[in-house]
Amino acid sequence: MKAVGADNLKHADAARKILGENQVVGINLISSPGAGKTTLLERTIKDNPDLKFGVIEGDVFTDRDASRIVSAGAPAVQLNTEGSCHLTAHMIEAVLNKFNLKELDFLIVENIGNLICPSGYDLGENLRVTLLSTPEGSDKVRKYPAAFDSAGLVLITKNDIADVVGFDFAIVADDLAAVNPDVKSIRVSTVSGEGLDKWYECLRKLVDLRDSGEIPKAFKF
Repeated sequence: MKAVGADNLKHADAARKILGENQVVGINLISSPGAGKTTLLERTIKDNPDLKFGVIEGDVFTDRDASRIVSAGAPAVQLNTEGSCHLTAHMIEAVLNKFNLKELDFLIVENIGNLICPSGYDLGENLRVTLLSTPEGSDKVRKYPAAFDSAGLVLITKNDIADVVGFDFAIVADDLAAVNPDVKSIRVSTVSGEGLDKWYECLRKLVDLRDSGEIPKAFKF
């Protein structure tokens, strides 16, 4: 396992170096299946036409999510693992040449829907964003701590139905404080638009940091 981890880190650093040389900010989105990663990206791309996004879509099978991203207006590359529950940095590094990186502000990896496997793999990102959807319940932070203690930002999605599903924000806040103290969390809804402005502000802050030459290896809001 140590050899696997060391090899992955080597490719992660190589991917991050390529992105940095092209002034591209790398983001890794992690969540359970159905938490709303693709829908969030569609809305983000459409609402911010002045920001240029490229997306790597990770799935076990199909290219449906990549097709949705292209329809939203951004270039996308589909990676199918055909069984594996996570992407690796080698996979990311290998497809960077499929993008015109000079034209991008962000390269976003939509990882395979899973709160366990992807957490242990650095993909060369500058920011790891973990999504928690309200229908999943309020107990997931403590149940799957690795997905949250490595996050630089947490998005609580599907906030428009939080009351319907009985989601308890206080439990999540307490658990995040224990697992990842001071990490920023934002409540968002792609239906009502709630909180999206705060998410977009985070993206623009990353652009400002990039432009000032201060984008770190692992950013935390």
